[in-house]
Amino acid sequence: MRIGASVRLRLWVLLPMLAAAYVVAVLAASKWLDAERIDLTRDHLYTLAPGTLDILDHLKEPLDLTLYFSDRASRSLPQMRAYHQRVVNLLDEVVRHSNGRVHFRQVDPLPYSEDEDRATAAGLTSAPGSTGEAIFFGLAGRNSENGRDASIPFFLLAKERFIEYDIAKLLYDLSTPHKPRVAIYSGLPIWGDSDGAPPWTALQQLRQLFAVRRLDSEGLASLQAASVDALVLIQPVAMSQPELRGLDRYVQQGGHLLVFVDPDSEVAGGEPSDLPELFRAWGVTFDPGRVLLDRSRALQVQVPGSDARAYDPAVLGLTGDELNRRDPVTAALSVFDVSTAGYFGLAANTSTRLDPLVQSTTEAMAVTAARVRGATDPSSLYKDYHSEGKHYAIAVRLEGDLPGAFPGDQLSVEPTRKPEVILVGDTDVLSDRLWVQTSASQGQTLVSPFANNGDLFVNAVDDLAGPSDLISIRGRAVAEPRFTRVDNLRRQADEKFKAKQHELEQELSDTEQRIAALKQASHGRDQTAAQKAAVDEFQQRKLAIRGELRAVQRSLDADIERLSMLLKFIDILLMPIVVSLVGLLYGAWRLRRRRAGGEWR
Repeated sequence: MRIGASVRLRLWVLLPMLAAAYVVAVLAASKWLDAERIDLTRDHLYTLAPGTLDILDHLKEPLDLTLYFSDRASRSLPQMRAYHQRVVNLLDEVVRHSNGRVHFRQVDPLPYSEDEDRATAAGLTSAPGSTGEAIFFGLAGRNSENGRDASIPFFLLAKERFIEYDIAKLLYDLSTPHKPRVAIYSGLPIWGDSDGAPPWTALQQLRQLFAVRRLDSEGLASLQAASVDALVLIQPVAMSQPELRGLDRYVQQGGHLLVFVDPDSEVAGGEPSDLPELFRAWGVTFDPGRVLLDRSRALQVQVPGSDARAYDPAVLGLTGDELNRRDPVTAALSVFDVSTAGYFGLAANTSTRLDPLVQSTTEAMAVTAARVRGATDPSSLYKDYHSEGKHYAIAVRLEGDLPGAFPGDQLSVEPTRKPEVILVGDTDVLSDRLWVQTSASQGQTLVSPFANNGDLFVNAVDDLAGPSDLISIRGRAVAEPRFTRVDNLRRQADEKFKAKQHELEQELSDTEQRIAALKQASHGRDQTAAQKAAVDEFQQRKLAIRGELRAVQRSLDADIERLSMLLKFIDILLMPIVVSLVGLLYGAWRLRRRRAGGEWR
């Protein structure tokens, strides 16, 4: 194939023009598109969340942010320097969307310098570097109008997933002059105890964003809706008439209420809680003697008295379709864990509407709380299990008119807003064990959530107390997805395994009773042939069932291995093969067109 002189001339002219156009495009992009980026991550981690943008849109005073980062001392720490670059990129996005109200600068606080003194005075902490030199990596903020200060002492690497939330919360603290007022009446030790136990993590997070007030019985009985923005009621047990009337009056005055009740509160030693008078008036049904099981969302727990672990259908990890994506409280959440939860419904002929926030799958069933409390081995709850084919509402928002429980009580003030009520059928969701792990790092207590329980708590209070700016950010903190397909395979095989195990235990018990009866009949004489035959029969059957158990386990491993190999094939080989085939087909198509149009000469 030969290329003519005219074609060569065109190429000599075209190539310099293309090179010049490329240089111009690069220069133009660097000038006008420097801040433009395309976020291709699945969870859009590099895109500011709506809550962050909303906070920036409502800024009225200028904010000064100073990032203290020990550039020289961290040169041998590439992971920290990469993390620093991500923080800088995010802060640049904040500045770009702030309409000129956020000013950002970086400082390298050298040892014994005034910058190091300013960083320490702002509340920042340091970590020892490899050379012994202190490393600072924190953010100090100041509202130049009202003089308010806030800081992130140190950007811990283990909290990288929380970076946007921490920065947005700092902006929120600097720009909000008064925190919303929240009152809490609790029958659980959420405040800590006299033995030195700290307050629950959920309460600590709430205190960062709200002015939290602790209510006693007298305070609840005299509470006025105008005095607080939201009321939280946790584990109400045997409430007095003054307390119930005060609570009812608060709601009728337009109060916003968040209630946690439980048919089997593990923190309270299995004690149930309920609000029968108010629930009856509102047309809400809640049975404090019934607990929800859901085998398709069961989580693994430690079997009491042993080192074994088993799936407990009363301890659930709810995700995906079980969380209401239309409600701001649960829209951004990923995982919500509950334990021995109850469920809500509507009574007949009621005008109240119930909008589920969290619900079970259709594989759920309800059992008595006594059965769950008496189950020493969680696997025993699978016996006679049958799903009822419907969803159960575990957390709900009430809508419509909420009639008073005590019609004779007269309101002292006219309501200025409409009552709002959110109900949650589990109090254990607030305890640390269901959603966080704590560890010590560089003198700080690092809290690592593995579920969004605390986010739902704060989101619900935020939704009831006023504007919801941080809701869209909180749920992004839990980034590790649960592999439901593999979990379902494991759970199905585990159910089969437990069924066989129960069969073995039942047969063992029956055989022991037969042997005991035969021994009693022999009155101390040597074992008869019948007794020996019974023992031999049991031993043979026992070995056979153990073989079946091993077969079930092998089948489980084989199913999971096949799924794993399929995923590896798709991720590693299938996509490159598809891309290569597309390229070959395109090349063949181009070659055919060229041949059809004739060769260049």
